[in-house]
This record gives sequence, C-alpha cells and structure tokens, in this order.
Amino acid sequence: MAGHYVIAGKKVPFYVLSIGFISAYAVAGIGYSMKPKPAQAATPPIKASSSDEEAFIKQFLAEAEAGEKH
Repeated sequence: MAGHYVIAGKKVPFYVLSIGFISAYAVAGIGYSMKPKPAQAATPPIKASSSDEEAFIKQFLAEAEAGEKH
C-alpha cells in the first residue's frame, strides 16, 4: 500500500494529506476571489487645471446628457 505519515499517533496516508492541502488552497482561492471589490466611479475623473474649467466641463456634460434624453 502507499506510504503514510504518523501524525498525533495515527497513520495518515499521503493521499489524504494531498487532498487536504489542495482543498485548503482551493478554499483560500475561492475566498480571495469572492472578496468584495471597491466600488468604481461611474464616470472617469475630470482632470482640469482650474476649478472654473472643472465647473465648465461638469456643466457641459450635464447639458449633453440632458440633450440625449430628449
């Protein structure tokens, strides 16, 4: 039969240890992938050189979105 390790006075076959480690990595991977992700902004950030320019861009976008709805 296959080999075994003696852990805490009991014989544990190699395949049980390998299944345990593979399962632990799978659970860790699934847990990491299901972690909640931070919410992303709906629009890209506005990179304006001044506050007036930023206000103009926001106003222009608001008017453009209002124009699309009509």
